[in-house]
Amino acid sequence: MSAMITIGYVRSPYLEKFAVPRQPGLAKAAIGHCDLVGECGHPEAVRGLGEFSHIWVIFEFHQTKQQGWKPLVRPPRLGGNRKVGVFASRSTYRPNSIGMSLVKIIAIDHLFVDGKPVNRISVEGLDLVDGTPILDIKPYLAYAESVPDAKGGYADSPPPATKRIVFGQSARDQLAPNTILLIEQVLQQDPRPAYQRDQIGDRIYGVKLDGWNIRFRFATVDEIEVVDVLAL
Repeated sequence: MSAMITIGYVRSPYLEKFAVPRQPGLAKAAIGHCDLVGECGHPEAVRGLGEFSHIWVIFEFHQTKQQGWKPLVRPPRLGGNRKVGVFASRSTYRPNSIGMSLVKIIAIDHLFVDGKPVNRISVEGLDLVDGTPILDIKPYLAYAESVPDAKGGYADSPPPATKRIVFGQSARDQLAPNTILLIEQVLQQDPRPAYQRDQIGDRIYGVKLDGWNIRFRFATVDEIEVVDVLAL
C-alpha cells in the first residue's frame, strides 16, 4: 500500500487535546477551518463541494500515534470501568491512527498564504485539535449514510449537557459572546477523566481554548465556575 499524504491541516479553537469534545457537533460554537494545501489547494479540487452541507474530515491522530494501541479500551461513556474492544470504540489509540469527523460547511474560500494557494473550508462543530493533519475530505451523502433505526450500543444517545456554567464578571467582560458560548458548550461535556467525574471542590482546571487560558472549577455536582481567563 502506498503511503498516505497530508493534504492539509485543521485550524481550530482547541489548542490542546484536553476538553476537545469526544464527538463532532457537541459544541456547535466551535468554528474552524480545514485548510487544503499543495496541489489540493488549487480551486479545482473543491469545485462542486459547495453544493453539499456537510463533509467527512478524514484525519490523523497525530498526538497519540506514537503511544501505540491495545485491543481493549475503557470508553468514557462507560465511566472508565468497563472495557470493550478498540473496534467497538472511538478511541484515539488505534492500529492505524486514523479518525473521521462529520462537520457542517459554513463557507469555502480560495486564498493565498505566503504566496501559495489554499482551499479554506470553514466548518461548524469541530472536535479536532489545532494543527491536526487532514488525509481526505469527502461529502456527506444523507441518502446513503443516514440510518434512522441504527443502534448505538453503549453510546445510543448524546451525553447529557446539564451542568450550569457560571462566569465571574471579570471573565465575562473579557470574552466575546461566541467565545462564551463555546466555553459553555465545551465545559457542559465535563472534560475531566471519567474517574474524576464525582470530584468537586477548589481544584482549578485549565484549558487553552480560542486564544484564552480558561481556568475553572467544579463548584458543585451541577455547577462549573469559570474563575479566570488569561489571554494567550
